Amino acid sequence: MTVSNGWWLIVHAVVVLGLLYMLYVMQKRHVSFTKRVFAGLGLGIVYGAILQQLYGAGHDIVRVLNDWVYIVGGGYVRLLHMVVIPLIIVSIISAILHVTTRTGVGRMSAVIISILIATTAVAAAVGIASALAFNLSAVNMEAGQQETERGQHLSEQVGEVRDMTIPQQVLEFIPTNPFLDMTEGRRTSTIAVVIFSAFVGIAALGVARKKPEHGRTFASIIDSLHAVVMRMVTLVLRLTPYGVLALMIRVVSTTAPAEIWKLGRFVIASYVALIVMFIIHLLLLGLSGISPARYVKLATPALVFAFTSRTSAGSIPINVETQRDKLGVPESFANFSASFGASMGQNGCAGIYPAMLAVMIAPTVGMNPLDPWFILQLIAVVAISSFGVAGVGGGATFAALIVLSSMNLPVGLAGLLISVEPLIDMGRTALNVNGSMLAGVLSSRWLRQWDKEAFLRGESRSLSGEES
Repeated sequence: MTVSNGWWLIVHAVVVLGLLYMLYVMQKRHVSFTKRVFAGLGLGIVYGAILQQLYGAGHDIVRVLNDWVYIVGGGYVRLLHMVVIPLIIVSIISAILHVTTRTGVGRMSAVIISILIATTAVAAAVGIASALAFNLSAVNMEAGQQETERGQHLSEQVGEVRDMTIPQQVLEFIPTNPFLDMTEGRRTSTIAVVIFSAFVGIAALGVARKKPEHGRTFASIIDSLHAVVMRMVTLVLRLTPYGVLALMIRVVSTTAPAEIWKLGRFVIASYVALIVMFIIHLLLLGLSGISPARYVKLATPALVFAFTSRTSAGSIPINVETQRDKLGVPESFANFSASFGASMGQNGCAGIYPAMLAVMIAPTVGMNPLDPWFILQLIAVVAISSFGVAGVGGGATFAALIVLSSMNLPVGLAGLLISVEPLIDMGRTALNVNGSMLAGVLSSRWLRQWDKEAFLRGESRSLSGEES
């Protein structure tokens, strides 16, 4: 890097520090959490676009600056991941301890999972329709060196999936070493931790019936741990506006417009499908007697974070707090829907995306994507394979590997989309998180546990624990 570039790097670093300080001043002046999140989003987009316009995505200044800026954005996401597993464990156990019977837990879980899987099947149909409407096809698509290398990598990865039947994949959800899963050492670790925590909670209920004193002691310990973990969550969530700012600067400044333009039709088709599915979510709320407009207003901060961070698992803390404190969802429902929604039934990553890829790739091997049997089979495979999809970066890729290999389609062609992956992944993750919040709201509404007054009243305090 030249001396001149070094000075300009310092100038841009000072500007970014100034933007972060602006958000700090807004916090000190008690500007609402939602407004600060949107301020971080807007400032990040604008400054990222300025960097992109001045230098381009691959310039040394942009690369080095983003290395430093990502300390804020990536650090924030890492802190969220830090609290995810402890939050899942204590939240699931606490939720079961505060549900009167195991039948209640079973019914609640069954309804939440049913909503997640059913909406994923609908999302697959929406993805298929969008791909057909935009006439997407991988035939004659040109691949550069980056796309070719990505395709080869995916072809190597598919060996992990191709040799496993659906029952074998389901068996992977059951933990053999819960401590390994607590380190997220497997792709199914999140759902395995949920299952382990549920077993602990159910066992604790049995102990409480036979030995009430031990049951009360254990419940007291869990309640104390839950309070500590939720305090940790609050401390991390206060950093959301700063994290959103840094993440958006990085995404916008490193996304080359030429690459987006080359695959513009796929990007547009993807976002059309995502928007249509989001509208379907709102229609389901409306049909259940819940105001879609108010829901959007209250859920927006969580959706903005999911959009910018691109991590469903990392969104669990803000997901739970949004449901519990703003949407009128009981804590047990919020904990289960957020935890399950981060590892199964993801409408964006496991529903729309693999379905669109399958429709695009089918013509390259002589399959007719308009064949009704192909469409029905694809929707079924997408719904079944949506179990255990990782809620972190790469979950959509793994879902695509399962679906494409199950449909006997070449997985390497998925590498053609690597240049627009980050842009599409933002929308997919937001839809994933919205789907899990939808599952919490609808399940509590249908099982008559939803707090309508809390939903209409809203929360007097923001997600960060500060006055809004």
